[in-house]
Amino acid sequence: MGIFDEIKEIGGSMMGGEHAGALSAIAEYINSPQVGGLSGLQSMFQEKGLGGLVSSWIGSGQNLPISADQLNSVLHCDALNQAAAKFGIDPNQLQSMMTQLLPHIVDKMTPNGQAAAAGQ
Repeated sequence: MGIFDEIKEIGGSMMGGEHAGALSAIAEYINSPQVGGLSGLQSMFQEKGLGGLVSSWIGSGQNLPISADQLNSVLHCDALNQAAAKFGIDPNQLQSMMTQLLPHIVDKMTPNGQAAAAGQ
């Protein structure tokens, strides 16, 4: 089972047919040049004083939740809008989904506190 299959199980009820592209859109956002992958995402959170939050997702402990306001303060809006448009999702709806899914996605992408190997 891949990372996104596991996330789909976690996201279950949120991932109705019309929002099936949300996980791909979030991955697209994370890997966009504006964000720069997981390390770039982590830097964005640290710059906004939320490094402990993203560290909880990367570490092996409990994933701390993120509020819409916290997420909004960190997000790179152009990258979010581009990812949402590519997958036909309203940017506001994608942002809302990210509050639920981003902690789980980062957690699954960083087993044992490290980024997953390419292809995992």
